[in-house]
Amino acid sequence: MKIVALMIPLLFGLFGSNVSDDPAVKNVTSVHEFEVQTITGKEVSLAEYKGKVLLIVNTASKCGYTPQYEGLQELYDTYQEEGFEVLGFPSGSFKQELSSDEDIAEFCDTQYSVTFPMFSKVDVRGNEQHPLFSFLTGEHDKQSMGKVKWNFEKFLVSKDGELIKRYRSRTKPMDKDLIALLEAELEKE
Repeated sequence: MKIVALMIPLLFGLFGSNVSDDPAVKNVTSVHEFEVQTITGKEVSLAEYKGKVLLIVNTASKCGYTPQYEGLQELYDTYQEEGFEVLGFPSGSFKQELSSDEDIAEFCDTQYSVTFPMFSKVDVRGNEQHPLFSFLTGEHDKQSMGKVKWNFEKFLVSKDGELIKRYRSRTKPMDKDLIALLEAELEKE
């Protein structure tokens, strides 16, 4: 029994825990605490989105899930006037994104007529993971934590900047559960 008790800290040390080791997110409680760069290079604070429900999505231009841009745009068009924003974060973590922000912006505009906010390309996992994604994949609950597995994972965030629920890539933007949770969140004061 003593051996097992001694092995547990060693195992967590070797394999890591679900708590993010990123010092940039140690005391963070809300996505509103992050600074990000738009796809056109402007630095913005996500605090600008306080009071809005957010769907943060890691996107890619050359992925089997890329057609989800259509559903994301439809979701944005449907709920944007009610206080909802889709925030797209292109990612090269899976080697399926165009090389420059300019190319990504042009692709999103010409292929999918994207009008929701898009941000500069970031890494969503690995050693260069953006702090926002370290926070989103950190210890919130068992369903939400853990590394991003693929493109088009979706993070539904409350008006207060707290993670409500994480959806994996297969979940389409117009999914009934996602919409029900989104509508319930929009009704909150």
